Amino acid sequence: MIEKSKAVVLKSLKYSETSIILTLYTQVAGRQVYMVNGVRSAKSKQKSGLLQPFFLLDIEAYHKAGREMQRLKEFRMSEVLQSIPFNVVKSTMSIFLSEVLYKVLQNEEPDTHLFDFIYHSVQYLDSLEDGVANFHLWFLIRLLGNLGFGMQNNHSPANPWFDMKTGSFTGLKPMSLETPNREISVLVSDFISMDLHQLKEYKLSGDQRTRMLEMVIGYYHLHFDSMGEIRSLEVMKEVFH
Repeated sequence: MIEKSKAVVLKSLKYSETSIILTLYTQVAGRQVYMVNGVRSAKSKQKSGLLQPFFLLDIEAYHKAGREMQRLKEFRMSEVLQSIPFNVVKSTMSIFLSEVLYKVLQNEEPDTHLFDFIYHSVQYLDSLEDGVANFHLWFLIRLLGNLGFGMQNNHSPANPWFDMKTGSFTGLKPMSLETPNREISVLVSDFISMDLHQLKEYKLSGDQRTRMLEMVIGYYHLHFDSMGEIRSLEVMKEVFH
């Protein structure tokens, strides 16, 4: 059966001299792995350069239930990205966020709400001019809510500590060594309730941004067994410090 879908590129891996193994998050089938034959050949009519992290595609694929790897028939850009491929900061962020998504999106079942969140977030990042340095923090925190591990914003003078295990704020400092201090807990509260348009107005120092990122990634590690090492994390820290 041939299925048509919109998709977000999560990862591509060279296979043989001319082919690519491609992992996509699709609108109609959730996470899927595809073999793209001959795409790296000089004679190929389709361009392997379109198969970059966070690129948005329209695809046609041969799909068979129960098969671990499907076969991609055709693909083209669904949205022509104007800045992500050419902006070092945005492209670095895209590689990082797509790596996180690759680790945590393990379900093959479609989730329209989750797909729309990711797809529209890519569009927004591509159009964003101010506040880019804070986008990844906003995205990762909002993504958690779409995955069922959202953080609860009950921060108050009576509940100043963020509990990494429960995802909520508490009056007593948790004993865990991973517990963020009060300063970072306030930032967590701010990002939980922050709208996209506020990103450009929200100022963080490089040190605050790094500590926030470490805290958020630590939260992912606690709640997702599939998380593992994020290889692009150190590059992100350098770029956005």
